Amino acid sequence: MATKTGPTDASVDEFLGALTDPAKRTDSERLVEMMQAATGEPPVLWGSSIIGFGSRHYRYASGHEGDTALIGFSPRAAALTLYLSLDHDEFAATFDRLGKHKLGKSCLYVKRLADVDETALGALIEASVAAARALESQP
Repeated sequence: MATKTGPTDASVDEFLGALTDPAKRTDSERLVEMMQAATGEPPVLWGSSIIGFGSRHYRYASGHEGDTALIGFSPRAAALTLYLSLDHDEFAATFDRLGKHKLGKSCLYVKRLADVDETALGALIEASVAAARALESQP
């Protein structure tokens, strides 16, 4: 997530209620449940369209630093975009079990949750939260 995107006081329920695609709304509500269970944190709208859970501070070797959610997602028009903190190679077998998806540098793109194995998705969410927490605890 971009550093200019931060937590807001906007209502996640209102944001989800405004989604016009009922399947995307249902999938988003399920992702809220899964990510909230994995983090123990409530959903917060970051910027205008990212639902994030928890937060962590990061600092790159370049000196650039900021705050971001431990994990989050956005119900974009083309796909549900999940923001993960995972080494894709380390979790290649889990991604293979996941089903229909695409990967970006730190994003997982899924058109519909019905297209993926929810157990594999849950494992990726849990692993991503653990990795994000581990990153935050590094000096």
